[in-house]
Amino acid sequence: MSKRPPPPDPVAVLRGHRASVTDVCFHQTKPILFAGTTGGELRIWDTVQHRTVSSSWVHSAAHGIVSVATGPSIGLNKVISQGRDGTVRCWDIENGGLSSNPSLTIKTNSYHFCKLSLVKVPYANAQQANEPKDCYEREVGETVDTDSLCDSKDDVPAEGPKYMAVAGEQLSEVEIWDLNTAERCTRLHQNSCVGSPNFLSKGRGMCMAVQAYLPSKSQGFVNVLAGYEDGSILVWDIRNPGIPLTAMKVHLEPVLCLSIDESCNGGISGGADQKIVLYNLDHSTGSCVIKKEINLERPGISGTSIRPDSKIAATAGWDRRVRIYNYRKGSALAILKYHHATCNAVSFSSDCKLMASASEDSTVALWELYPPHA
Repeated sequence: MSKRPPPPDPVAVLRGHRASVTDVCFHQTKPILFAGTTGGELRIWDTVQHRTVSSSWVHSAAHGIVSVATGPSIGLNKVISQGRDGTVRCWDIENGGLSSNPSLTIKTNSYHFCKLSLVKVPYANAQQANEPKDCYEREVGETVDTDSLCDSKDDVPAEGPKYMAVAGEQLSEVEIWDLNTAERCTRLHQNSCVGSPNFLSKGRGMCMAVQAYLPSKSQGFVNVLAGYEDGSILVWDIRNPGIPLTAMKVHLEPVLCLSIDESCNGGISGGADQKIVLYNLDHSTGSCVIKKEINLERPGISGTSIRPDSKIAATAGWDRRVRIYNYRKGSALAILKYHHATCNAVSFSSDCKLMASASEDSTVALWELYPPHA
């Protein structure tokens, strides 16, 4: 019987950060990666030549960066940084670097670790890759196709609503902000019940993770998935800010991260416990249904991400490991071992060819995993 191939090594390791890398995200169409650190640095990396394009200190070193984000709703040549200084800033990308001043600054007065979320729009044209096997198969020598990344327009999702969801100034609330006006639109409170003991808000604690999305056939009305300190997940329709559509206890410890797939019909969450949860979202009933629970040997998942083709999911762990799963089946595919400290975040490129992992060891690793077939 042949042995399963060992997990791969990174195709590149991006070094040069002077502090823990808290978050990473890929540009929607170009082969560049944004990385934010606890020192307040926002660095732009070339993912083909594996070199720094630019580096800017966009938040103070005393507070650092919580998250970085890009999306069609803010435009192709913009990136957002969220600091623990209570501000969110939008930057223009000019001549390969960042503008000297932010084009937009929002003072949220929120000072904790919950990462902001732009609105995810259902992606009907997601690439249809073959189902990954339970053993690793690597296409040697495959590189990022820079021409297709820069020139393709069909693979870019349509613009979504220009809103941002973030944990509020009142730590138990979620706030929705308009990115056009830099004004707060609404607050999602926990002080209501929905007719069932499972929905009662009995001190769920702080909002720890949030994802805004546009359900299919919702006529443009934004929903929000939020994870809380007591391990519960709530689904909100922002038209009814006082009453969540549904609530369910999915983790024994605080929810630390959650992601929604490109169809906005399901997702994955991780927490401070020893569990990863896959779930489905039923938009007709507003419910969230657990699809599978995956038990871990060690506690702590800092970040999750689902590949744009909805075939692969990845988690970033306190134990320095990146775990790869078949998103549809929930089966384990690989455990990636490179980082020497806690993994903080994982992110996939829009063409599904690269994954980035960020760590407290101040490095970003790039991986090629189950490349999608043409």
